Amino acid sequence: QLQLVESGGGLVQAGGSLRLSCAASGFTLDYYAFGWFRQAPGKVYEGVSCITGSGRTVYADSVKDRFAISRDNAKNMVYLQMNNLKPEDTAYYYCALSEPGTTGCSPRDYSHWGRGTQVTVSS
Repeated sequence: QLQLVESGGGLVQAGGSLRLSCAASGFTLDYYAFGWFRQAPGKVYEGVSCITGSGRTVYADSVKDRFAISRDNAKNMVYLQMNNLKPEDTAYYYCALSEPGTTGCSPRDYSHWGRGTQVTVSS
């Protein structure tokens, strides 16, 4: 059974760092696209960063040069390193999977989602 489990969220001061992890089980990561998405209270889902099966990455303008997505197919893990966090990064963060060939970072293209992890950045 395909499953995605996020971890690594928490409370951090502005300027701090967190690394989110997404553990995948029930399938092999190779070739699938993965994304990190977030939803702040009262707002729609936002694509934060996505990575294709070949390792091509996409970032939202708001997180460029601060966040980095990576994948370790051997460990069935996907990561999101978040540096220089800002209060506006506060949201619930989700890991999601898309079919091979997906190159964008639109939430509607990602069919399997984890339950998410809360990230709170204090000012």
